[in-house]
Amino acid sequence: MKFFMHTPVEKFCLPVLAFLGSRICFGLSMQMVAVALGWHIYEITGDAFKLALVGLVFVLPIFVFFFLTGFVIDRFRRRDILIAATSIDAVAFVGMAVALTSDEVSLNWVYFFIFVHGIAHAFFTPAQSAFLANLVSPKILPKAIALNATMGHLATTVGPFVAGVLITVIDRDVYWLITAVVLICPVLYSLLPTIPVPVAENSRTFEGIFAGIHYLRANMMVLGAILFDLVIVLFGSVIALLPIYAVDILETDADGLGLLRAMPALGSVVVGITLARMSPMRRVGRKLFVVLVLFSFSILAFAISEMLWLSCLALVVYGAVDMVSVNIRMSMVQLGTPDDLRGRVNAVNSLCTSSSNHLGTFRAGWLASVVGPLPTAVLGGCIGLAVSVWGWFTFKEIRELDRVDNIEALRGT
Repeated sequence: MKFFMHTPVEKFCLPVLAFLGSRICFGLSMQMVAVALGWHIYEITGDAFKLALVGLVFVLPIFVFFFLTGFVIDRFRRRDILIAATSIDAVAFVGMAVALTSDEVSLNWVYFFIFVHGIAHAFFTPAQSAFLANLVSPKILPKAIALNATMGHLATTVGPFVAGVLITVIDRDVYWLITAVVLICPVLYSLLPTIPVPVAENSRTFEGIFAGIHYLRANMMVLGAILFDLVIVLFGSVIALLPIYAVDILETDADGLGLLRAMPALGSVVVGITLARMSPMRRVGRKLFVVLVLFSFSILAFAISEMLWLSCLALVVYGAVDMVSVNIRMSMVQLGTPDDLRGRVNAVNSLCTSSSNHLGTFRAGWLASVVGPLPTAVLGGCIGLAVSVWGWFTFKEIRELDRVDNIEALRGT
């Protein structure tokens, strides 16, 4: 087959819309299956440990296949990897449907297909990040990243609600519908251009597997962007504390908890749409540190609040400034990494993101059980402030960055 050079697009045309559409379909399927599995496994077993195994089995492939995922993404066409990953996800969901609707439910098979689902996710996440940087020009990449993240937040907001309604109506047959949703993704990905595989001298050697880590050690901008996400989310996330705050501190009901859970997504979606319509930001390095500080202060405001409206406002700010931070950091990672290394660097980024999210949830829950929710949240906000100050003095290159697309010219400096 003959390939033609792909010229990155500079407007939101059909391929970009297809990419964004697949992002929300994949996100919806992820959220829906997470809710459905949690409900049905606990319904069957009544065992909290077996429920916890769902998250562990799902995230395990991200660690097991960490080096392989990036290597594969830099060796094979990324569009094909996206098609394969979402197709494998569909197979996993069919397996879950068969296992959970049979006369004798086998949890071993359910966990096996959760593991397969995790494998698909391990390849999908870095591949879609790397492909987006191929699809659009650096000029509109920050806007595309903002819209991509917004699609993810919309799925996070809508998916659990849709899953809850469907479970009530069709119970375990919901997995067939989730399969239909995720199967839209390979269809949409087939509309994307076929982009040639990036070529690098070490792309086929054993050393090439570790090239992403070596590159990060030599590039302070990209390393800093990934580290900020890892540390601040690991120690600063308050999402796991929301049920405790709702019941014990704010003294609200399930509706109040739902309102609290929706607030970060609301802030993220509003700001994401705004960023997608804005001109490219200037002095992005300084703005990154400003939003990291605001993120930390929003955590502190939520921590000390005893009023529902103030807690909701703090969480809106929490989600809004996090969206700005994600937009800047993801743009830095994509534009600051050569195309032939994007898969391996994004694999590192995906590993750090997954680690910070899952370990951050565990950290918040465990620490709250020891010292209480208020000290846990306050400590998270203080650590966020400390990391922001440390980053300001440590990462001079980031602090002095003007426009995010300037990072391409600074890769080797």
